[in-house]
Amino acid sequence: MKEDDIKLLFERLHDDFDCENPKEGHQERFLAKLNRSNGVVSLQKKKQNWWKPLTIAASIAIVCALSLQVFTNKQSIKEQVVEISPEVSQTEFYFAGLIEEQVQQLRDEKSPETEQLVDDTLFQLERLEIDYKNLEQELVNGGDSKLLLNAMINNFQTRIDLLKEVLTTIESIKNLKYQNDANFTI
Repeated sequence: MKEDDIKLLFERLHDDFDCENPKEGHQERFLAKLNRSNGVVSLQKKKQNWWKPLTIAASIAIVCALSLQVFTNKQSIKEQVVEISPEVSQTEFYFAGLIEEQVQQLRDEKSPETEQLVDDTLFQLERLEIDYKNLEQELVNGGDSKLLLNAMINNFQTRIDLLKEVLTTIESIKNLKYQNDANFTI
């Protein structure tokens, strides 16, 4: 008989029951409260979202880098030299054309007999180019412009003289080889 009374009770209270589902994470919160009240410490740590602060920091770094690049519009050394002395660019253009033409001629003359001479000359030309860039930097830094411009022109002239001398030497080596080959008969 008691079973019938319980069934009737449930039928009568059927509409009053709470039929909603608990919110997400309810079971974990419930177990955590239960464990705290019992003095049990959970070994499971709360999941941390470490990537969110990392993405914010990366975004800030990118924005800073881009703004730094935009606001620091630094001119190249060549542009600064042209501002100081516009004649330098015209002179450099003239001498650079001559030097490039002679360097190409030097490379065309490279042979087993002249290989070492050509390589040494190209190395010396690289050193003179480094010296020229140092002179440009000194000019930009506020050195004596007349003296530095004269040194820059002398640097170009030294390169041209070196190339002329080496090309003459190569021509002599070729003539000497031709004479030796002409004197040698089989």
